Amino acid sequence: MTRLRLLTWRLLGVLTLGCTVCAIPIHALSWFPLGPYGGDARSFASDPNNSKHLYLGTANGWVYDSEDGGISWRRLGEVGNRSDLIIDHILTDARNPQRLVVGAWIVDHPDGGLFISQDGGKTWWDDPDMRGQSIRSLTRSSFNPEMMVAGTLQGVFRSLDDGLHWTQISPVGSTEIHEVQSVAIDPHNPQVIYAGTWHLPWKTVDGGQHWENIKRGIIDDSDVFSILIDPKLPQVVYASACSGIYKSLDAGDLFHKVQGIPSEARRTRKLEQDPEHPDTVYAGTTEGLYRTLDGGKDWQRLTPSDVVVNDVYVDPHDSGHILLATERGGVLRSEDFAASFVASNTGFSSRQVMAYASDPMDPAIVYAGVVNDKQDGGVFQSIDGGAHWREDSVGLDGRDIYSLTMTPAGTLLAGTPHGIFRCKGEVWINSGRWLRRPARGARTSASHSSDPSYGERLSSGQSLIDAIVYSMVSDEDLMIYAGTSEGLLQSDDDGIAWTQVRALPLDEVRFVAVEKDRVLAGGLRQLFFSADRGARWEPIALPSDLSQISAVAIDGRNDLWVGGREGVFYSTDEGLSWKIVYSLDTPQVDGLYFDRTQNRMLLTTSTSSMVFAVQLPGFTVRYWDTGWKLRFARPVGDHLLAATLFDGIVIQPKMVTSSFTDKFESFGGGGTTSSSTSRPMRSGTQSGTH
Repeated sequence: MTRLRLLTWRLLGVLTLGCTVCAIPIHALSWFPLGPYGGDARSFASDPNNSKHLYLGTANGWVYDSEDGGISWRRLGEVGNRSDLIIDHILTDARNPQRLVVGAWIVDHPDGGLFISQDGGKTWWDDPDMRGQSIRSLTRSSFNPEMMVAGTLQGVFRSLDDGLHWTQISPVGSTEIHEVQSVAIDPHNPQVIYAGTWHLPWKTVDGGQHWENIKRGIIDDSDVFSILIDPKLPQVVYASACSGIYKSLDAGDLFHKVQGIPSEARRTRKLEQDPEHPDTVYAGTTEGLYRTLDGGKDWQRLTPSDVVVNDVYVDPHDSGHILLATERGGVLRSEDFAASFVASNTGFSSRQVMAYASDPMDPAIVYAGVVNDKQDGGVFQSIDGGAHWREDSVGLDGRDIYSLTMTPAGTLLAGTPHGIFRCKGEVWINSGRWLRRPARGARTSASHSSDPSYGERLSSGQSLIDAIVYSMVSDEDLMIYAGTSEGLLQSDDDGIAWTQVRALPLDEVRFVAVEKDRVLAGGLRQLFFSADRGARWEPIALPSDLSQISAVAIDGRNDLWVGGREGVFYSTDEGLSWKIVYSLDTPQVDGLYFDRTQNRMLLTTSTSSMVFAVQLPGFTVRYWDTGWKLRFARPVGDHLLAATLFDGIVIQPKMVTSSFTDKFESFGGGGTTSSSTSRPMRSGTQSGTH
């Protein structure tokens, strides 16, 4: 990877926060999302009165909107205040554009619900009749807008009062009509309802009093993912199933399988008709976007096969304007009738950033590592402090990134579920190799340069490391430490060869912190300390109130810090005793980082949106409400970046005049300040026994 350098580092500064007395924030502003943009996009809806005003459903409970046809996005609100809801269906209302209805479900758990917003998606309340229902499909009648139909794991439900009250219209306890993945309502007769289940489609012509299995022509045992009714010719019905796409010309009495698109591995998740050209139908599949121009006779793939399409939007007033909601790749946009697509994710990030590294020589160059995005994820690089990102993942082959570190020699290393990768030029190479696995208790920190057989043994076919690499850190003297599923590893040759630290009696190391010669290494419930760079180790008793470790750090005074579900603790005597930080309301601490430039400890928790900064040595606490639940925070120049749990990187909102000011003002942040509060920190002492 070419590590681009800025000729001039233009700081994205924040207001100086010099006051250390207790202050009450006047207001709190969300920090601004900076990406890396993209991730899982699940569903679209449009304002019936404005086809360029769009809504976007995600896989983490958030709803976004766009005022410019999907060019840029703005986060609205978290549905149900939950981060595990998948928003696959959003309904809008031409009579009241501020009223939104969404159906949600949860992976691997029969839970979810129906949620309603009266303020355009900013706040939500759940409908009690559908509370806990795993809603897999949802639609509104075009003939009677008061009528909605929902498909759940339990069956088919209907509302006749705009979603306020619901009644199950499929047989309760039915062994056939359940796990309803798709629903559709006849545009001319709302008594006619179609329901696609995980086992073939069904139909009622009397509002649910009687149901008929409409499977003639469909391969038996086919999951029906999507049902499409021609709005002008309702006898024309399309159904997509795991066995292919089917078309009926007689309202479902008989289906014929269309040719040119099915394959055993392909699944068509969404069928969408061009409102201006009824014979044009798009099929969003797990292997790209397909289109027919002749009512299903011939199909053409319009995107690469590795694009997984969850939803398709065709602008009813401009059929050349098409959006795709994709898995891992976010939103793709076309303005030329799907001849070409570009990523259209500005403001939308559904990335899980797990790792971060910065260039010690240039604070503008930072890196983020993500998980669960396969080929669309990996490592992202920014050369302007996080304002813009580019994907730099060639050679990672879709691996998750659990840890990143920049070595003192300027090499970027990535820890993955299967080994350690080094960045060479613009390509990642799995070059982390075992040098030797010495007997436990042997010293392993001697320099390889003094070992005359090092080069010979390294070139004689040492195997690649295949461990899970949870964490990596570098000290000031070229030593690199990696916490892995096979214990603690050391490297003193810029991450090429690694030695297992047998002196540490810990089979799995999740957390590592280094400050000069001192090393702190831990698993989930064990902690060890070394004062001589890992040659000898002493076990440390955890604070009595701490049930499990989730973060460790060492500050510039060599104090030890540990965080977990019960809060944050620190020790000034190498772990002989611990002090709990009572004045910080910080359960579920998931991030600890010693900011050496400002001599402060940065803390984040997974249950709050706060960033805490403990100033040393006076132990004054400042904090900021970011508006996002966080994984960790890091300094970049004189401002802070933070990684959210599911929404990428965010930054403090108040920006000084710079070339990037306009970018942040476009998010609504120009001229406003971030709230900060300072207060003294109280502590209490706990003793640990060895």
